[in-house]
Amino acid sequence: MRAQVLEAFNQPYTLKTDFPRPPAPQGHEMLVRVTAASFCHTDAVFASGQMQQGLPRVNSHEFAGVVEEFGPEAEKVAQAKGIAKGNLVGVPGRAFQCCGECVECTDNGGDLHGYGVWCPRASNLGLTRDGGFQEYCLVDVRQVARVPEGGSMKAVDIAPLMCAGVTVWNALQAAGLDMSGSTVADKKSVAIVGAGGGLGHLGVQFAARLGWHVVAVDTTPAMGMLKSVVEELGEDGKNVTVVDALQESVDAAKKRIFGEPAKGLEGEKGCESSLILPESQPAFDFGMGILKNHGTCVAVSFPKDGWRFKPGDLVFRHIKLVGVLTGRNHQLQAMVDFAAKKTVKAKIRTYPLEKLNDLVEDYHRGVGGKLVVDMALKP
Repeated sequence: MRAQVLEAFNQPYTLKTDFPRPPAPQGHEMLVRVTAASFCHTDAVFASGQMQQGLPRVNSHEFAGVVEEFGPEAEKVAQAKGIAKGNLVGVPGRAFQCCGECVECTDNGGDLHGYGVWCPRASNLGLTRDGGFQEYCLVDVRQVARVPEGGSMKAVDIAPLMCAGVTVWNALQAAGLDMSGSTVADKKSVAIVGAGGGLGHLGVQFAARLGWHVVAVDTTPAMGMLKSVVEELGEDGKNVTVVDALQESVDAAKKRIFGEPAKGLEGEKGCESSLILPESQPAFDFGMGILKNHGTCVAVSFPKDGWRFKPGDLVFRHIKLVGVLTGRNHQLQAMVDFAAKKTVKAKIRTYPLEKLNDLVEDYHRGVGGKLVVDMALKP
C-alpha cells in the first residue's frame, strides 16, 4: 500500500508504494481505510527532531477513515458507540492501546471505563505509532469519534477536527465556556490570540456559535482569512470583534471594545478569558493584557524556550494560568456532533498523498488554514 514515511529528521517524507499493510486487528483494534489526513504543527515539530521520537514514522495524528474490520474486543464497543463497518470515523492520535490500570485510565473524567486519553503507557498514532499518512491504519475503537450521517461533513472536514478541533474545544471549556450551547445571557468575552491560525479560526467559530463575544486577535497577514471566517458565520459573526495586533495595542483594543475604565478600576474592563495559540512572547503578553481581573488565561502552544510572565498578574490580578492538551474522548464526540450541527469547518487546502512534501513546504511558507491530504486525489 501507499504511505509517506519520515526516515530522517529535517528531511522530506519518502513515498512508499509497497509499505506493509497492517495485520488483522487484535483486541480493541479496528482497521480503518484512511480517506483524509491533516498536517498539524506537532507534525512539523516531530519532523524537526524536537520530540526525540523514533524513526521511521508515518505521521498525522488527525485523520478520518472508513471502518473496515474489527478486533475481537472492538465490535461490542463499536456497537455501543453506534459505529459499524462502512462508517466514517474521525481518529485522533491519543490514545492507542492504553493500559487500563493507571489513574488516567481509571479516573478518566467520564470516558469509557479503563480508557484514558492521557495514559502514560499508551501509544500515540502518528508519533509513537504509525498514523494517517498511509492507506490503512490500525486504531483503537475507543479513541475514535462517530461522524453523524446525512450531514455536510466530509472526511477532509473531519480530519482537522481530530487535533485542532478537539484541542481548541477543550481550551474553550477550560476558559469557562458552557459547551452545551446554552444562551450566554450576559455576553461574556473570550479573546483568541492567533485567531487566524489552524486552531484559532476553529475556536472563533465554536465560541461565536456558542454565543460568546469573541475578541479575535491576530496580525495583518491573517486578517483576510479571519474576516472571511467571520462573514461566513452570518448572524453569529456579530459576536466577533477582530483585532489586528500589529495595528492596535492591547490597551487601545480594550478601550475600544469595553469602553474607558474609571480611574483606579482598570481591572474591571476586559475579557473573562483568553486563549494563547501562537508560540510568541508578544502573543502571550497580549493574551494576559486583554483580561480583566480574576480572568483565566489558557495556554495551548508550547514554545521551546518558554514564556516570561509577570507574577503580579497571578497574585494581584488573580489571573489563572492553565494549559491544555487535546481533550477527552467524550469531548471529542461532543465537538464533532456540535461541528456537524452548527457547520463548523476548517478552511482547508487539499493535496494528494504523493504531494505531501508540497504540503509541508506550503505550511512553512505560512499558507493559512489547515492543510489536508485527500486520499481520493490523484497526483
